[in-house]
Amino acid sequence: MVARVCEKYRKEVLPALMEKFGYGNPNAAPKLRKIVISMGLGSAQQDAAKLEAAEKQLALIAGQKPLVTAARKPISNFKLRRGMKIGLKVTLRGQRMYEFFDRLVSLAIPRVKDFRGLDSSSFDGRGGYNMGLVEQTVFPEIDPATVTFTQGMNISIDTSAATDEEARELLSMLGMPFRRD
Repeated sequence: MVARVCEKYRKEVLPALMEKFGYGNPNAAPKLRKIVISMGLGSAQQDAAKLEAAEKQLALIAGQKPLVTAARKPISNFKLRRGMKIGLKVTLRGQRMYEFFDRLVSLAIPRVKDFRGLDSSSFDGRGGYNMGLVEQTVFPEIDPATVTFTQGMNISIDTSAATDEEARELLSMLGMPFRRD
């Protein structure tokens, strides 16, 4: 079964992008490459239960098991030693990526309190877009009654677009609610 956003890309977005930017080949048009979801858990150094809870929640949100990241450098001011578990990350590609993008745009982002649109200046210059969420409870998979602590996350969307303008157009056609500046 093909994800709804993937189908929309093929039928609506790809022809519109080819016409707007004058691509001769459909493979030259920008597309989503991967989505990386990451959580920094500095407070998990002292409490291993927080790391386990966050790992379960991120697995529910992403649909696959997250990778536990470890500190590369020791930092004495933060009581951080090399090899300590300090974060989680998930890289989504293919159908899982499109399904997550659909849930992010249609379910999670509208549930953010006082939402007025995403910042359209958060592009990195090479077609990537980065955003942050303050809490994990905006995703419908997470039951707010079972959450013991709120944890933010970073979401990085990587596209094959060469410029920010192409990436912004791709993401807005796919349904990202950017703020009108």
